[in-house]
Amino acid sequence: MNSSGDYIKQNRSLAWPLAFNALLVQSMLMIDTLLVASLGEYSVAAMGIATTIITFVLGVEIAIGNGIQMLVGKAYGSGKKTDLKVAFWAGLLINTLTALVFFIVLLLSSADLVNLITDDTHLADATLSYLNIAQYVVLVAAYTQTCTAFYNGVGKSKIPLNGFLLEIPVNIALSYSLIHGLGGYSGIGLPGAAWGSLLAIVVRAVFLTVSLRYAAFSVRYPQGRPFMAELKPQFDVIYPIAANFIILSIGATVYQLLFAQLSVYSFAAITLIFPWLRAGTQLTNAWAQASAITISQALGKRHASAVRDFIPASTKVGMSLSVVVALLFLVLSQCLGFIYPNVAPQTQQALLLIAPLYIVLPVVRAYNTLAGNMLRALGHSSCVLKIHFYTQWMVSLPLCALLVIVFDISVFWAFAIIPLEEALKIFPFYHYKKRSTVQLSKALAC
Repeated sequence: MNSSGDYIKQNRSLAWPLAFNALLVQSMLMIDTLLVASLGEYSVAAMGIATTIITFVLGVEIAIGNGIQMLVGKAYGSGKKTDLKVAFWAGLLINTLTALVFFIVLLLSSADLVNLITDDTHLADATLSYLNIAQYVVLVAAYTQTCTAFYNGVGKSKIPLNGFLLEIPVNIALSYSLIHGLGGYSGIGLPGAAWGSLLAIVVRAVFLTVSLRYAAFSVRYPQGRPFMAELKPQFDVIYPIAANFIILSIGATVYQLLFAQLSVYSFAAITLIFPWLRAGTQLTNAWAQASAITISQALGKRHASAVRDFIPASTKVGMSLSVVVALLFLVLSQCLGFIYPNVAPQTQQALLLIAPLYIVLPVVRAYNTLAGNMLRALGHSSCVLKIHFYTQWMVSLPLCALLVIVFDISVFWAFAIIPLEEALKIFPFYHYKKRSTVQLSKALAC
């Protein structure tokens, strides 16, 4: 397999399970949101705050998983099976230790953290009722994300997909029963959503464990490779890749915390639309992730010429997918009244105001996502980190904080900062991606 066309076909077969994986991950939050919406704005807002915190921690774990994917992809492409095993165990340790640190912080300080976010006692109590259960999800997710990254890296992305297909119906059945009750059981309201998600991810963890025992790629740690000596080199590769994702995860969390300072109706509207945004953009995200894995495997096989031709071809496909997502969001904007019929009129109005912004966002964001993943696979993670840091932390987040906290702007202008940030990133990403392609061409010429 040497041509860019062959790699595009490989990317397609890898991307669609990744897309479904990501959609199913986001659907868990969408399921909880749909089931909790009938409990009222306070429950929706409380879940929004709690899941913002949990999503940040999960984002860090996914970031580490992306680093593991790169290591596994290169090892698989080069045919070094022992490197596959080392990458799995090093990644699992790094992810588990990270999860433990965050879990201890949440266990000891969740009340203080929630009180910093909101001074509404009713809202804080509801948030803690969900968070005190959902915090255990981060421990299980450290393991499931490492397994998922391993399978993605070796091109077996259908196995994690099957795990999610098992988890989702379990989540729906348990969450509904625990929230609203079933038969003679009256239900426990908002905490039931957290219990449903926790029990469902445990089911997926069991599935992935069984799958590992019967995998074609054994993960038994190889002899003659001292683990502690291998840990630092693995960490050095994972860290810069993970740092790119962590910057974005922290930024998304800060955005949500700033949006929490808006009215409860505006924040409820953003909480309702965010799961759809995350789910919709996963189509282009999956193509971008698959592109990074494909590039890593191709570089492991020393197919640099195919990589050079693959990059522009893959970018065109990714941008076409983003237009499709934008059209789907246009349809969604007309259906939200039917999807959430019980929310307050003020929340419905806020959803209508931000509709043009979330419709255009996938197209604006797609190029940056594609370029960022490709640059990481090419070994330019530091460039991606700089772009994200300067545009988000030096421009967009300070501007959002100023407008929300000082000028008390409307939900439209607060939400508009997100597509503005993506627009600021396009030129530097274009510049670095073009430069990397030129460098590949020069290397081939030599």
